[in-house]
Amino acid sequence: MSDHRADDKGPGGPADTGAGKRASSTTTDPLELIEQCLASFPENDPRQQILYKLRHSVMLSAASQQQRDAEFKKISEVVAKLTAPANRIGTLLDLPGEGLARIVVGGAEYYANVDPRVAAADLKIGAQILVNEAYAVIKTLGYDLNGPVLKLTEALPDGRLRFEQEMGRQSMILQRSSDLVGVELKAGDELRIDPGHRIAIEKLEDRKAKTHVLDEVPTVTWEQIGGQQEAISAIRKAIEYPLLHAETFEQFKFTQPKGFLLYGPPGCGKTLIGQAAAASLSKLVSESMAAGGKTETLPAITGGAFLHIKGPEILNMWLGESERMVRDLFAKARARRREGALPFIFIDEAESILGTRRASRSFNISSTLVPMFCSEMDGIESLRDVVIILASNRPDLIDPAVLRPGRIDRKIKVSRPNRESAAEILKVYLTNELPLDQALIAERGGDKTKAFASLVDGVIDQIYKRTDENRLLSIRLRSGQNKVLYRGDLVSGAILSSIVQRAKETAIDRMIQSGQSVGLIAQDLSDAVLAEFREGEMLPPDDAAEEWLKLLDHHPEQVVGVSSFRRGRQTEERLINQII
Repeated sequence: MSDHRADDKGPGGPADTGAGKRASSTTTDPLELIEQCLASFPENDPRQQILYKLRHSVMLSAASQQQRDAEFKKISEVVAKLTAPANRIGTLLDLPGEGLARIVVGGAEYYANVDPRVAAADLKIGAQILVNEAYAVIKTLGYDLNGPVLKLTEALPDGRLRFEQEMGRQSMILQRSSDLVGVELKAGDELRIDPGHRIAIEKLEDRKAKTHVLDEVPTVTWEQIGGQQEAISAIRKAIEYPLLHAETFEQFKFTQPKGFLLYGPPGCGKTLIGQAAAASLSKLVSESMAAGGKTETLPAITGGAFLHIKGPEILNMWLGESERMVRDLFAKARARRREGALPFIFIDEAESILGTRRASRSFNISSTLVPMFCSEMDGIESLRDVVIILASNRPDLIDPAVLRPGRIDRKIKVSRPNRESAAEILKVYLTNELPLDQALIAERGGDKTKAFASLVDGVIDQIYKRTDENRLLSIRLRSGQNKVLYRGDLVSGAILSSIVQRAKETAIDRMIQSGQSVGLIAQDLSDAVLAEFREGEMLPPDDAAEEWLKLLDHHPEQVVGVSSFRRGRQTEERLINQII
């Protein structure tokens, strides 16, 4: 008994239970207790194996508990979101002060606070915002992508925008979104507004303007145009001389022209000449302005802008829409001029939109479109402002008010190519870069240039020879003279280009079928000439020949009868203007 009591009082006995309790009260992690026990046992103690197993079990249990806690937290968050009240979506109308916002939610306006965590740069007028139960702005959602589209009637001086609506509905005045502040807007622009009809959000590109006006920088040079030397010389003198010899023209108080008319048969290069004139003039004016500095009212010209208008597509069935397009066209040209570019307005098929006004009781679009065009032209001072180039197959149908001096100052005829001009046009398309039959090159002493020249001569001879096969039209003049028109009388640059294209197609097909590298041969071009005139059916029906005569430099008043040659036979003559 005494021995046991002595042992209880020894170190580690019952006398030390107070210290053990204090240690256990401060140590709550089971793993730490296990580590202490392992440290207190001597090495190779069999009890260590049991403690290791216990530690592993405790660790697995702790990991499982952590996973259960994470899943419970996630489920709790999901439940909280599903049971939380929905946030409302509104539109930001104004920012009256720091941390404050004027908003509209469900048609009602509120003066709300802004969560400080919302970035000030994201708060844009017209953007959608998220508000909580207290109607405080807690997040921005960007602009609404939906909404009606209206045409602007007037941009007010204070920045607000006025819109006219349909008949019987009141006009609307809206404020601009943050992205429209400072943007130049004009009457007729299409703007998308928010669904609540409070803010003009976005300016839309005019789809019709993209279709009708092609704004491009011309790259055509005079060297790329075959033939038409007289027309090219006339237009170069008209547009280039006043800049190359400015001092001489100033001595004579010469007023530079601002408008040109290119007229002639279709397919003879009117569009190419207009593009080359734009490229040449913009280059010369840039050099002239760079040497002489800026003008008093306009910036120095740094390049050109070629506005190519498809005449017939401007016509619109809605009243006033065509006039608006013309007004917008000149406004765009002047805007490009303020940016430093020299704008060229090239109107193809000008007779379709600038036709002669005729007295009639019914509404005629020319009666309003022509005056609008003339008034816009009168606001142009010279070719240093805007250059107008009209192209037409029928200049006799253009209103005289448009063609008078002071508006269209130069009328330049683009004629059908003669034999020499046709050869120059063919040389533009038949170049040394094309593959050519080696046998043909060998016949010309190995000179590829001479071989191509022989191809050109062969095509020219085939088109311009006066044979029965080449007859196309027979006309009887009022003087009693009969005149036969041949293929060479109706040829154009477009026809020559098509002939070369057909020959290339034949050569490509032969190369694909044979697998051999065989280039163009003379027969390809000969077959292409026959196919072009046979397939193209150059002549219209005889009952429509009267209009064609004006394109062939034969006025119908001087022609009594006309007949055509179809499939080698001459049709019955049709009387056009009977002699009384």
